[in-house]
Amino acid sequence: MPGYAVTVQYYKYWGQAHWRHQMVMLGEDQHGVWLGAPVGALIQKGNEPAVAWERPFVQLIPTDEWWSLLYNADGGRMRVYVDIITPALWSAPDRVEMTDLDLDVVRFVDGTVEVLDQDEFAMHQTEFAYPKKLIDGALATSAEVRNALEARTEPFGDVGAVWLERLGLASQTMRH
Repeated sequence: MPGYAVTVQYYKYWGQAHWRHQMVMLGEDQHGVWLGAPVGALIQKGNEPAVAWERPFVQLIPTDEWWSLLYNADGGRMRVYVDIITPALWSAPDRVEMTDLDLDVVRFVDGTVEVLDQDEFAMHQTEFAYPKKLIDGALATSAEVRNALEARTEPFGDVGAVWLERLGLASQTMRH
């Protein structure tokens, strides 16, 4: 049932809390579960104070994939932001957890696609002794995601805009 609150919790490989945000369950399609964060959604990094996000976004949590996709509303530099992660696990119906593997693949509003944080990934491979399977999975996934973002293959195309529109409608309904 759409409309209930979901906590999205990222960890780093060594177990440290990374990003946490509250979202609204929007629904599910062939790509996975879609969550929405309206304007003002609280986002917290580690133990830092939570901040209210200025623009709405939706997040796709696919099943058994090494990525999670965020589709951002107009006004920012990045339209699509894909975190390379370990496959997400639903620890409760209202909580999803994943391990961030440093790499991010983004499509900027001008259409340019780029893999970010490769230096951080290389450093952490050594510093935290990432297993070979983890390294290979993260690198293969980032290459696949980059190709899909460039080709605009769904869900890396514009399906996120449909869910972003649903978020807007859901937010209006909740206010009235």
